[in-house]
Amino acid sequence: MSSPVAAPDQAARFRIPLSVYVLGLAVFALGTSEFMLSGLLPPISEDMHVSIPRAGLLISAFAIGMVIGAPLLAVATLRLPRRTTLVALITIFGFGQVAGALAPNYAVLFASRIVSALACAGFWAVGAAVAVAMVPVNARARALAIMIGGLSIANVLGVPAGAFLGEHFGWRSAFWAVAVASAIALVGVVTLVPAIPRPEERPRLGQEVRIYREPQVWLTIAVVALAAGGVFCAFSYLAPLLTDVAGLDDGWVPSVLALFGIGALIGTAVGGRVADAHLFGVLLSGITASTVFLVALALLAEYAVAAVLLSFLLGVSCFYTAPALNARLFNVAGAAPTLAGATTTAAFNLGNTGGPWIGGVVIDAGFGFASTAWAGGAIMATAIGTTAVSLRLHRRTRASRRVAGSSRGTSEGNRDSAVNPVRTDV
Repeated sequence: MSSPVAAPDQAARFRIPLSVYVLGLAVFALGTSEFMLSGLLPPISEDMHVSIPRAGLLISAFAIGMVIGAPLLAVATLRLPRRTTLVALITIFGFGQVAGALAPNYAVLFASRIVSALACAGFWAVGAAVAVAMVPVNARARALAIMIGGLSIANVLGVPAGAFLGEHFGWRSAFWAVAVASAIALVGVVTLVPAIPRPEERPRLGQEVRIYREPQVWLTIAVVALAAGGVFCAFSYLAPLLTDVAGLDDGWVPSVLALFGIGALIGTAVGGRVADAHLFGVLLSGITASTVFLVALALLAEYAVAAVLLSFLLGVSCFYTAPALNARLFNVAGAAPTLAGATTTAAFNLGNTGGPWIGGVVIDAGFGFASTAWAGGAIMATAIGTTAVSLRLHRRTRASRRVAGSSRGTSEGNRDSAVNPVRTDV
């Protein structure tokens, strides 16, 4: 189902359906489960009789499951009703949390994380496609910002709450809490998400995969992965940077992480509002700001006040670009909305996996925890260059279509405006 085209002022007045907020609630549960293990590794390690690095593989397993699961489940569910698919995936995800809470050993817990990651990836992909199908084209970034906002709130509330539950009631209680949140989200999806009408022509895998022939699709994938990787190269090691370099007590770490999450929530809200009208402007300004903040963090990491402030600003800048990154891939892959959502999910998680790995490499090389910010800044600088290439190609393609439209008549020009209805002013 293609979204109706609306003028920018009409899109600004458009009220996002309640069902999109329900999808954001589901993403809150998904995001909490994905990130909460960073505060639960010591008790899991002790209870499962494994080392902390081995317990840390549970985080990697989830990220890799997201990368693989998003496109696979998008393809597997391509011809299924979308609401039915969402119901099935959030149910499987919830059972994955129950299995984790009851896991008698590490192997079962590991398997539960993989199952949860696959369901999480599929829900992200299909849920994003449903969100953009329920709003005008010029309100896509706002709708996706609400979904991403669920992830931001997970960082502000869900992850610290999981750490609190783990500390006072055992790590399994955090899994039970996410299972309850998943059940609430399931009720919301069943009762409030409408049945999305099937397109007149049934989706075909052969047609959907054609999006990967487009250079702009691959450029956008690269931008997403680089933007995510640059931030998480440093963010993944923020705790030791704060304690070992900035000299803060361990008790400050949860507060600073929550501050990063608050910044992420603010950035998502602002970026979602602006991105529909100035998509490339948001991308370039947001990624550039993240680059500056990372370089500043590398230079000023030993000063506690600067490290805390820059952590907040980094949360704002990186999530400010998130709605635009999501919307951009839907714009360039509009003929395959489900695979577009899956590809976006995979690209973000490529960055979430690759960035921390690069950060670990520079630390192991003896450059210290502050070096992760330098490495992240270098990755973000590459993202700026890739975005500039994408913008140049976009302008060249749009100019070519405008010339072709003039030579072929107004009917061709009207068709071009239907294909590219979203403004991308810088």
